[in-house]
Amino acid sequence: MIGRITQLFPLWAVVFSVLAYLSPSLFVELKTQIVPLLTIIMLAMGVSSSPKDFLNVVQHKKAVGVGVVLQFLIMPLTALLISTLLGFSTELTVGMVLVGSVAGGTSSNVMAFLAKGNVALSISMTAISTLLGVIFTPLLVELLVGETVDVPVSAMLMSLVKIVLIPVGIGLLINSFAQKAVAKVHALLPLISMVAIVLIIAIVVALNADNLSQVGPMVALAVVIHNSVGLIAGYYSCRLLGFNESTCRTIAFEVGLQNSGLATALAMKFFSPASAIAGTIFSVWHNISGSLLAGYWASKNEKLTKTSPVC
Repeated sequence: MIGRITQLFPLWAVVFSVLAYLSPSLFVELKTQIVPLLTIIMLAMGVSSSPKDFLNVVQHKKAVGVGVVLQFLIMPLTALLISTLLGFSTELTVGMVLVGSVAGGTSSNVMAFLAKGNVALSISMTAISTLLGVIFTPLLVELLVGETVDVPVSAMLMSLVKIVLIPVGIGLLINSFAQKAVAKVHALLPLISMVAIVLIIAIVVALNADNLSQVGPMVALAVVIHNSVGLIAGYYSCRLLGFNESTCRTIAFEVGLQNSGLATALAMKFFSPASAIAGTIFSVWHNISGSLLAGYWASKNEKLTKTSPVC
């Protein structure tokens, strides 16, 4: 039952977005809860992880290295290029660059599983990119948009430590020393994370209800292009480097599916509600595109299995 509810995440995100757009007053007063909600998501990620997820990086160091380079090079530069080509305002550009500069999202782990990818590699890469993002995200935002807007690098870095590093660390400790208790609630963690991100999306939509009709369609176009570039670059870069199909699919999701909830929270905390629009739309879209691509790859696997000769 819980699994069915979480699988419908894109639907819940759309439903609550529409509700927030039509009745902003239901969610506007919750704007101070964005950071606490994100902290809950990161805590759930930590509890769902284990120290071996980080140690697995050594076993897959080449694949992880390629994924990290693409994650923190292609995605932020593509975000800036798209924003420039579409003539975005400074606020919208900051939002796009934030989405491009954060780590991969935890939804990539689910998509890798559904697409018959390398789940262990996916979890390890999400874990390591999350930690690296604490440093890389503020530095990349400063490098790419620092000339047009004041980027509080030190404050953002400290905020990421509080929002990401500490909750993930606490979650790891809980999982390491209370495994039996964690096992009892493990199935609830994806649901908790989903509820938190849906609320964040609704809050940001409510805060931007007045100007979404004007800038929403263009930002949606930018998000679709950005997400597509990440998925394509992740997959075909790995194909060119000779990785197996499972690894190529995994890296595609790791690069293309961003931790847009974190980008949204940072935009709200350090910039403006308008800067959070990109992260909000990305949160909805990348789950839709990821699900569609995972379904396609999974069906492709089934067809190959059926047509393969029996030895």
